[in-house]
Amino acid sequence: MTLQQTVLLTDRAWPDDSIERGIIEDAGFRFVAGPADPAPVEAINALVAEHQPAAILTCWATVSAAAIDSSAPLRVVARMGVGLDNIAVPAATDHGVQVTNVPDYCVEEVSDHAVGLALAWTRGLVATDREVRAGRWNPAGARLRRLSNLTCGVIGYGRIGRATAAKLKALGARVVISDPHPPADTGGIEAMTLDGLLAASDIVVLHAPLVPQTHHLIGARELALLPQDAFLVNVSRGGLVDTAALMAALQSGKLGGAGLDVLEEEPTVPAGLLAHPGVIVTPHIAFASDASVIDLRRSAAEEVVRVLRGEPANYPCNTPSALATGVSS
Repeated sequence: MTLQQTVLLTDRAWPDDSIERGIIEDAGFRFVAGPADPAPVEAINALVAEHQPAAILTCWATVSAAAIDSSAPLRVVARMGVGLDNIAVPAATDHGVQVTNVPDYCVEEVSDHAVGLALAWTRGLVATDREVRAGRWNPAGARLRRLSNLTCGVIGYGRIGRATAAKLKALGARVVISDPHPPADTGGIEAMTLDGLLAASDIVVLHAPLVPQTHHLIGARELALLPQDAFLVNVSRGGLVDTAALMAALQSGKLGGAGLDVLEEEPTVPAGLLAHPGVIVTPHIAFASDASVIDLRRSAAEEVVRVLRGEPANYPCNTPSALATGVSS
């Protein structure tokens, strides 16, 4: 008798696991859910060791090399999102485990959020709302900008970067991009070096993945290159920005503000960011909408079923070791 394969959901950013459970169980697999909030790495390691899953669905929780090593049946780790910085991808590759993500579920949401933060700054929407709520009615004190007079630099020109660039361009802004591997066809948008983009941009939007090479991509040196009173938008990963350098640039008056959906130490928000009138912080929600979250959950669960049935993944993020999987070359 063949034992039923187990799928472990480590955590989730939504109220229930009904969509994932339904898809997994309807496909004939056993479904086990961990706590909703991401548990510490040691707790996730213990869950994996206990349940010996053939597949892991993870939202924010860390899937470590130790966890991957501890489950002999493991065949796939599916990220319920885009970034892979919470998954030990090299370990998965060495163990013959497929890693997948869902790269296309929130293109509109994240690009809308980035543009929304830029517009909130240029029009003073958040800052003036705070003033009015505090009992101050001072229209003459508002420092507002015309977006179509500004240069907006988009760092990272993948699916979401393209969408953000198109939306900013439609609003009349001059848009430039920087990407280590820019496409041959940029849609008529000028590609620049990172330093060149920073020096030219009144608004900078980060759409880069967090990998070792991009950790603190924006630090003190890079912030010093920006024009006076520029605005930085980060809707990607908190680790792309050196928080201490960011706060120093804000406090010195070099940087006009920042729109941050992600932070280095979530959910801790440094007091210096909260106190600055030009800073807008949202709680890592750029990806979310009623439609995008359903798309994400269905896509990730269906990808797991696909791999466990021996079918190729739609969104593979690694090439598992042939030796580990028992496949000859």
